[in-house]
Amino acid sequence: MTFLYKLFKTLDKLMPAKEVSAHCDIPCGIYDPYYAQIAAHSVIRMVNLINEASSKMNPNASMEERAVFVSKIQRYTAVKEEHAEIVKKEVRIIWGDYFKPEHLQQHPELHELVFKIMKLGSKARQEVNIDASKELLENVQKFAEIFWKTKGMSTMKVKAPSPSGGEIIVQK
Repeated sequence: MTFLYKLFKTLDKLMPAKEVSAHCDIPCGIYDPYYAQIAAHSVIRMVNLINEASSKMNPNASMEERAVFVSKIQRYTAVKEEHAEIVKKEVRIIWGDYFKPEHLQQHPELHELVFKIMKLGSKARQEVNIDASKELLENVQKFAEIFWKTKGMSTMKVKAPSPSGGEIIVQK
């Protein structure tokens, strides 16, 4: 027998293992839909920048000007896709680690709402679509409102700290 095996065998006799449960892998209790909202605002901002750059592109532009345009569009698109994925990740974490069956009983629309956010996040990645991007934000805000309600907190809308405009849902 190895030393570690003997040590764990002895510890198990002294302190028998008990079954425990937690709502996540590391029960930190720190969740906030703020990052999902900021990421959704970033998606809107990138779509606006893509549309703005596209509208200013001169069809008779030089090769150098076209290269600058393509570079901008590539960067904006990469950031748009990255932030759409951040939305999905943040919502998935809260959905999987925080929400409990009693929350679903209180808010039966949660299943459909999370599904819709996931689909809108994918659509925001695939397209340059301002309507889908705004709809993504609206649904993430509904998610945020439900999240704070489950914690017994009321919410309010505040001006978003970003050039995308709009608001963010926060707890009062």
